[in-house]
Amino acid sequence: MLLTFKLKHGRDFSSELAKARRVAEFALQSGSQSSKDVKGIGLPSAIANQVLRKYARNKTIKVVRHVQPTVPGQGVKHDRDERELYISCLKLRLDVSFLPPFEKVNQIELDQEFAHVTVTINEPPLMDVEHWVGIDLNSTGHIAVVANPSTGKVQKYGKEAPHIQKKYSKMRRHLYIEGHPRVAKKRIRQKEKHKTKDLNHKISREMVNNAAQQACGIKMERLSDIRKTARQSRSFRPSLHSWSFYQLQTMIEYKAKLLGVPVAYVDPAYTSQQCSRCGRSGTRNGKDFTCSCGHVDHADANASFNIALRPSLEESDGRSHQDRDWCKGRIDAPQEATS
Repeated sequence: MLLTFKLKHGRDFSSELAKARRVAEFALQSGSQSSKDVKGIGLPSAIANQVLRKYARNKTIKVVRHVQPTVPGQGVKHDRDERELYISCLKLRLDVSFLPPFEKVNQIELDQEFAHVTVTINEPPLMDVEHWVGIDLNSTGHIAVVANPSTGKVQKYGKEAPHIQKKYSKMRRHLYIEGHPRVAKKRIRQKEKHKTKDLNHKISREMVNNAAQQACGIKMERLSDIRKTARQSRSFRPSLHSWSFYQLQTMIEYKAKLLGVPVAYVDPAYTSQQCSRCGRSGTRNGKDFTCSCGHVDHADANASFNIALRPSLEESDGRSHQDRDWCKGRIDAPQEATS
C-alpha cells in the first residue's frame, strides 16, 4: 500500500522551485525529456528528469502553474538505524522516526514548506472476525454513527461538523457582501477544507482503533449516490453537500488496512426505513424511528445496526428476489432476522 506523509523540511527551496518551473516551461515548449538540454538552468539532474517527463509526456497540460520538484526513490537514502531520509542532491535530511515501518521510499515531492514523502507499507493480514460494526455516515447532527450489534453499543462522532459548515458559510457570505469574492473563494474555502480534513482524520482514527480493540470488521454504505438518495431537511442540505464523506470513508479504509481490520460495503437502500429488529419497514420522523413490532430507536442508530447486520455487496450478489423484497420490507423477514 502506498501512503504519503507530509513532513516539514525547514529549508528555503524558492530557488529550486523557480528552476523547476523554468524546466517545466522548457519541456512544455520543446517536448524534450533529456536533462542535458536544461543543464544550464542548474536544477539537479535527478529532479530535472522527473519534471521533464511529467510535462513533456502529458499532452493535456497546456500551462505551467504549480511545479513541485520531485525526487525519485533512487535518489533518497534511508538510514534505518537513525530513522531518517537523506536526499543527497539537496543535502536534505528528514526525520521519519514517527512514521510507521515502511518497505521503501517511492518519491518525495517538495514545496515551500513541506516534503511529501510517498512510501510503500506492507499491509498486515486481515483479522478473521465474527462480528461487525456498522457506520452510518450522515450530516444530521453528527458526521457518523457507529453501532455494534454484538454489544448493543452506539457511538456518535463529529457533532462539530454542522457548526464548522455554518461558521465558514457565514464568513464567505460576509466577504461576498463586502466585495471580496476572491478571498471568500480561496482563503476561506481552504481553511474550511483543512478543518474538515483534520476532523475526518481524528474521527476515522478513533473509529478504526475501536473496531480493532473489539476485534470487529467495519461495514459501510456504498456512498456513490448519497447526495441523490439521502433525504435531509433544508437546514442540513448545505452540510450534506459540503462535508467530505468520501474523504472520511477513504481514511477509514486505509487506516483499517494498517491494522488488519476488514472493511466491507453494503447496499444503502432502505437502511433508514428498515427495522433492525424485525426487518420490516418502519416509520422515520426526523431523528425518531418506530416500527409496528414495537421497536423504537434513534433513526441513525437503527440505520447503523442495519448496516452492520446486512450482507456485504460481495456476499449479496447471489441473493434471491425474495431476499431483496425482504430488504424493502415487502414481505415478512426470514426467521433468522427476528432472533
